[in-house]
Amino acid sequence: MLYHSKIAGLGYFVPENVVTNDDLSKVIDTNDEWIQERTGIRERRHVIKGSGETTATMGVKAAQIAIERSGVAKETIDFIIFATISPDYYFPGPGVMLQKELGLKTIGALDIRNQCSGFVYALSVADQYIKTGMYKNILIVGSELQSLGLDMSDRGRGVSVIFGDGAGAAVISREEDALSGILSTHLHSEGEHAKELALLAPGMGGRWVTDILADNNLEDQSYFPYMNGQFVFKHAVVRFSEVIDEGLQANNLKVGDIDMLIPHQANLRISQFIQKKFGLRDDQVYNNIQKFGNTTAASIPIALTEAWEMGKIKKGDLVVLAAFGSGFTWGSVIIRW
Repeated sequence: MLYHSKIAGLGYFVPENVVTNDDLSKVIDTNDEWIQERTGIRERRHVIKGSGETTATMGVKAAQIAIERSGVAKETIDFIIFATISPDYYFPGPGVMLQKELGLKTIGALDIRNQCSGFVYALSVADQYIKTGMYKNILIVGSELQSLGLDMSDRGRGVSVIFGDGAGAAVISREEDALSGILSTHLHSEGEHAKELALLAPGMGGRWVTDILADNNLEDQSYFPYMNGQFVFKHAVVRFSEVIDEGLQANNLKVGDIDMLIPHQANLRISQFIQKKFGLRDDQVYNNIQKFGNTTAASIPIALTEAWEMGKIKKGDLVVLAAFGSGFTWGSVIIRW
């Protein structure tokens, strides 16, 4: 027997520290107009260095809200899935830290490294576990602390103005109604373009920390994120469209059936391109990159939570989640709320 899964609770957390484009212009040769024209971003949240806030602690705060809203007893959570590219430690991953801080029993904790597609991949994994009857309640978290690892100089401005910190969480539970909940998920990757959006060091396959320290090269950029912006944009708009279409076709649905599309918040221009291509109204697409920037694995759960909190998602609505990012990886989730 196959079961069905639903999103039972949502929550998010972002640091209080707001960093505007004007704030960045004081440390980088940039300005508000330049950033907004290229990305749509006006501000983002950054953790204050030394505050003690980490990827895991933000994830815990988001998770606590999601659990409370779900009505699911904490003791009945069977499994944890934590998506991030910015873990507190190289290892272990933050999933086990979440388990400890929430005081959960010795349940399994899976860490997902799928960058901007991380939360979509996590939802897909959770959906399969619940469908097969292995688990009843799964806690998913997408959390990122990226600000402390960015190249805050003129050299890195093309990337560093984009990213922000934050966390989103969801409780996924067994659903008896076969006509609602997660209808399908669709995942893809294309490693041929892996280095077009990447952080190459430190890594065991290339330059590890000891090599970086030994070289002592102030011009070394390998430990800062690199992005071939135009190349990524061109691929993103194609893959977003394909994977949204794939999800609709798998469920015999049409674009006109979409009540809410929540794309990964990579760039407002990408979201606007997809909206125009599918002929969707402003009230059918939710974007919050303007105030939070790109929070990678946290972007979809933060946006989904906000849209739900604002009453933009109602029972019976068809909700489509779609992501594209480093890897390249991309995916979609079709949900009947």
